[in-house]
Amino acid sequence: MSIYKEIIKIDHHPKEDVMGRISWTDETASSTAQMIAELIIMTRLKLNKAVAENLYLGIVSDSDRFLLSYTSPKTFNIAAYLVNKEHLDLKKLYDILYERPLNEIRFQAFLAMNMNVSDNGFGYIKIKEEDLKEYNVDNATPSNLVNNFNFIKEMLVWCFITYDTKSKLYKLNIRSRGPVINEIASKYNGGGHKFACGARIESMEDVDKLLEELDKACQEFKKG
Repeated sequence: MSIYKEIIKIDHHPKEDVMGRISWTDETASSTAQMIAELIIMTRLKLNKAVAENLYLGIVSDSDRFLLSYTSPKTFNIAAYLVNKEHLDLKKLYDILYERPLNEIRFQAFLAMNMNVSDNGFGYIKIKEEDLKEYNVDNATPSNLVNNFNFIKEMLVWCFITYDTKSKLYKLNIRSRGPVINEIASKYNGGGHKFACGARIESMEDVDKLLEELDKACQEFKKG
């Protein structure tokens, strides 16, 4: 039995899942962390250094260091407020966020070396369980690395596919530098932002269908 009277949903993803009686969705925000920081600034809620550090890290990571398209002047203003209000040590925070073990860096190199890239600019890799074991990384690692492939000239859209043995679902992390991808993902039990989304799919047959649609989206985008 829950000890809480209300469930409040705060989310910067498109309004899809209904959760609780109160919902605040803002697709223009860079992150949910930005929304919570804004809520604290505009109300009587208290801010301390630990909260400010976590909110700043949330904003930086979800906006991919302020590089993604939904980064706005408000994003920078809120980040600056957190830094100035609590005198944040940015170097310490960036070390927490970006320091990586050597095996993860080597796994990233494996992804780059084995990525399939079509003539249309669509890249994908089906990551096997033995690949994860070989580099001593877990199922979450590909999703942590997917944004690192954002500036490859030959790729407009890229997708990492892993298999979750517990849920018996294929997990797809998809990113784009132009074509809208969330509308395609929504057909396959997925969704998210226009240029950053995911999907969870039961069969490899449907995975391949989604990959075909993403490749076609790249082709049409290049023609346009």
